[in-house]
Amino acid sequence: MVHTVVGTSANVHDVTQTENLLTGEEETVNGDAGYTGADKRETAIVRNKYGKKIKYQINRRPSQLNKLSRSGKYAAKKREHQKSSVRAKVEHVFAVVKRQLGFKKTRYRGLQKQIAKFNIMFALANLILADRPCLSA
Repeated sequence: MVHTVVGTSANVHDVTQTENLLTGEEETVNGDAGYTGADKRETAIVRNKYGKKIKYQINRRPSQLNKLSRSGKYAAKKREHQKSSVRAKVEHVFAVVKRQLGFKKTRYRGLQKQIAKFNIMFALANLILADRPCLSA
């Protein structure tokens, strides 16, 4: 389920919006290689609202894996696969938005109109995902 939607212009990098996406209850933050360094930024949230330290699990870039030795590369790829398997569960929402709701291309309409459309699309995706029989068990 999606709890936060943030829309920015195309020249804003994803890593700058990390603190806007967190609710404060997280224990771990999973991200792709685009979020590298999110935990080192001055605006990074390092503790949740219960005082527990947040663990950032950000995937490495493929070029970083190529620099490792053969045994190190095997262990690192295994760990990256574990991180990606957690993140893959989030991608189901985007599949619903793209496939069932038909949102594949963005037109240049203005940022406020796009953000409104994102909010509607992800609210509908939440309803579709909540209605699936596999989630009711």
